Amino acid sequence: NPYAGLVSGLRAAWLAGKTRPMEYRVAQLEALGRFLDEKKQDILVALASDMRKPSFEVEISEISICRSELHHTLNNLGSWMKDEHVEKNLAIQLDSAFIRKDPYGVVLIIAPWNYPIHLLLVPLIGAIAAGNCVVMKPSEISKNAERLVVETLLSYLDKDCFAVVTAGVEETTKLLENKFDYIFFTGVPSVGRTVMMAAAKHLTPVTLELGGKNPCYVSDDCEVHNVARRVAWGRFFNAGQTCVAPDYILCSAEMREKLLPALREAIAEFYGPNPKESPDFARIVGDKQFQRVRALLGSGRVAIGGQVDEQERYIAPTVLVDVRPEDAVMREEIFGPVLPILTVAGEDEAVAFINARERPLALYVFSSSRKVLQRVLEHTSSGGFCGNDTVMHMTLPVLPFGGIGHSGLGCYHGRFSFDTFSHARAALLRAAGREALNAVRYPPYSVRRLPLLRAATETRRAPACTVL
Repeated sequence: NPYAGLVSGLRAAWLAGKTRPMEYRVAQLEALGRFLDEKKQDILVALASDMRKPSFEVEISEISICRSELHHTLNNLGSWMKDEHVEKNLAIQLDSAFIRKDPYGVVLIIAPWNYPIHLLLVPLIGAIAAGNCVVMKPSEISKNAERLVVETLLSYLDKDCFAVVTAGVEETTKLLENKFDYIFFTGVPSVGRTVMMAAAKHLTPVTLELGGKNPCYVSDDCEVHNVARRVAWGRFFNAGQTCVAPDYILCSAEMREKLLPALREAIAEFYGPNPKESPDFARIVGDKQFQRVRALLGSGRVAIGGQVDEQERYIAPTVLVDVRPEDAVMREEIFGPVLPILTVAGEDEAVAFINARERPLALYVFSSSRKVLQRVLEHTSSGGFCGNDTVMHMTLPVLPFGGIGHSGLGCYHGRFSFDTFSHARAALLRAAGREALNAVRYPPYSVRRLPLLRAATETRRAPACTVL
């Protein structure tokens, strides 16, 4: 296996305890901060080359979000690393019981192409904070971002403990044959299954950050222009190549007639009369991805946009109507600047429609009624939920980010990243003496000792508290 020596070298460094001290972890995290600062212009150029991503979008979605995650981790790492002391029963009242947050060892992070810096560095921050050695596999599709990571990132990090590999499908298959202690994968469900099968051979735990069709229910009591702006921003940011973008709208026929002109107005406000000429609208990352998204325009009827330019890999911000649930655009995650609108009679039908499908990575609801927001939240299931906005929930490092079911397994961001890459190790330290206290549990057994043993070891239910 071409990667066996690399993995074994990192494992030797981890077994030597190099990554465990807090000072080491802080130094590596601070080095990541210098990478973000010193290579900022290179990151902007790389993503402009890969998908003509506007520098403003790179700043807020790649650089700023990584910096925020990094600072949050550095601010809290000391408290996260402390042993967590737990409640004790009578039998061990004089002893010490706690949870030690141990690093897993050598972990693998496989990143996607749509946010190639953000979705590589944010899990990397958690893996470093938890004390692991890391193999990073950036996406080969975003070629310039991959080259930047390969050529520059390791000059900031300890090469004994961190490595970057370039790999296509065949090489990644070989990479996954190695025994890792944890695998973190971001990508599509079909590849997620392959990663999980490879991990199963070594009983390796995994986090799978996948995607899905994120519903957006718009109730009739909304301020339609605010809805249109927030939905259009979330859908067309990065030309729709965002795993938490609203994937389709559910609304009444009456709301659809109000929403269409408001969406048209919002698109013109954001990108001008011809979005192709706007410096603020990105392009599809590759020819294969362009052809797939363009084929989805055949679903329903184009109400807004629909223009394409294959040479530029440009697809205009597009809104589709008269879409049927069985249409192609509703059978897969769109991952492009296309927004279908489907009509429902009301909130109950919207909830039934959502629950009849795979659980999404994100669910959005727009309503001026807090009761509507709460009812949809309580009667649906999704990785994340956001009321009266899109995408913004994932910018908070104090909230877990992850999917459920078809949209993923596990979560990260902030403390959740640290916990994801840490093994919660149970520890009980008992005194060597006081043997007389232990005699009650030893053979030969006596029924008369059971009440005492139960009183010493069982947790009792707390009495109900009545507030008068």
